[in-house]
Amino acid sequence: MPSIYDFSAKAIDGTETDLSEYQGKAILVVNTASKCGFTPQYEGLEKLYEQYKDDGLVILGFPCDQFGHQEPGSETEIQEFCTLNYGVAFPMFAKVEVNGNDAHPLYKWLRAAKKGLAGDKIKWNFTKFLVGKDGQPIKRYGSTTKPEKLAADIEQALKG
Repeated sequence: MPSIYDFSAKAIDGTETDLSEYQGKAILVVNTASKCGFTPQYEGLEKLYEQYKDDGLVILGFPCDQFGHQEPGSETEIQEFCTLNYGVAFPMFAKVEVNGNDAHPLYKWLRAAKKGLAGDKIKWNFTKFLVGKDGQPIKRYGSTTKPEKLAADIEQALKG
């Protein structure tokens, strides 16, 4: 059975990252955007990361421009925006598509494993997937679910 560790993705600085480097951690995968009504969730995501990173949580941010052209910038612009405005320290990746034929393989796998209200499609920015230490998806959260509401599930995932 495939796990998140079977995938790789291009980091926001252009380097290829093998997701197996996060083996044994609880992982929160989020499709992000800089010009979205949900963009302030970066603050909550960073708080979760700071609170739980020493316990084994990693958050992976995947900018996406598929919803309302809300991530128009380059990777450099996205990284600067996230750092300057929200102090984002968790790993960010190059822009990806999350729906359609050109969706990143990681997102095809996550969507198939955990369907949402729109079936396997992602409805909007800041959809979140919690993946357990075993590399398997545990739960999917919609855009309106604020990061602080994930704390109990994250704590459970960290117990392994």
